[in-house]
Amino acid sequence: MSLVTLLPFIVLIGAMFLMTRSAKKKQQQAAHMRDQMQPGTGVRTIGGLYATVKEVNDDTVLLEAAPGVHLIFAKNSIGAVLADEEYNRIVHGDGDLKGDSPIVPDDASSLTADDAKIDLGKKPEADDAPAADADDASDDAETKDADVEDAPKDGKSNGDTEAK
Repeated sequence: MSLVTLLPFIVLIGAMFLMTRSAKKKQQQAAHMRDQMQPGTGVRTIGGLYATVKEVNDDTVLLEAAPGVHLIFAKNSIGAVLADEEYNRIVHGDGDLKGDSPIVPDDASSLTADDAKIDLGKKPEADDAPAADADDASDDAETKDADVEDAPKDGKSNGDTEAK
């Protein structure tokens, strides 16, 4: 076999080696980060929960999410160990916020220019229409009764009129 036919296989094996090496390196970094946890440090779980470490065991971590709220998590569920400044900035809002950047509102209601209701083009039924004369009302009732007699009771048509 020539070197040209073996070259794609060599490149593929090399790429697989590099990918597994980088994944193993990331796992080692994550394990080292989890080993650095000590009581009192702030952490973020992989689910996005910010809490303070209260106790570290072999496979589990006791976290305090709020005063008096203690949670037990697996060590693998800790996504990041945060520095004290960063934890306080995120959880307690401490620190300087950049005043130059615009503050984005939580909802879109403050982004509209006027507070008028949006007309969606649907008009309400006219409940306050003027009442018709008694003679006209009886004529309408007779024509409605005639239409009801012609229509099938179950609301289905016989299909002959719509079939082509």
